[in-house]
Amino acid sequence: MSNFFRRTLISLLLPFVFLIAFPIAAFLFNDIQSIDWLQHGPQGQVASIVGVLLIVVGLGLALATIPFFLRQSSGTNMPWDPAPELIVTGIYRYVRNPMHIGVFSIMMGEGLILRSISILGFVTFAIILHLFYIPYSEERGLEKRFGEEYLEYKENVPRWIPRLTPWNSEDK
Repeated sequence: MSNFFRRTLISLLLPFVFLIAFPIAAFLFNDIQSIDWLQHGPQGQVASIVGVLLIVVGLGLALATIPFFLRQSSGTNMPWDPAPELIVTGIYRYVRNPMHIGVFSIMMGEGLILRSISILGFVTFAIILHLFYIPYSEERGLEKRFGEEYLEYKENVPRWIPRLTPWNSEDK
């Protein structure tokens, strides 16, 4: 198996589990706890439209980040097989965690479209978990691995809400 193929499989593993396997499991197990007030009327249509928009945005981010990351790095986007280099180009000039934002957006969209308390509860839990995991684990590891380079990047590029203009490390 080629290194690129291996890295691609690793990079798609968690998105597949969270975006495809979990919603299918929730659907197959008949997710009994559905959101009744979203079933009928205009609020149901609004929930569906918002859900579709979130999925489109999330897929756009996933399709922009995963292939970009694989082309720019000799590692993966997964913590157990990390990139040996700091990626600060492309979409990463606007926001530090575009893959997380994309996955969370898709999951929220799925939860709204399927009216699933299970999916919406899971994505809420995942977001809260990442609010602590990212700064206290992932970012500390990146600070140790990349030092000043990462600290400068972290100071200039937001974690969750994208910048309006791209950051350029040469502009100081």
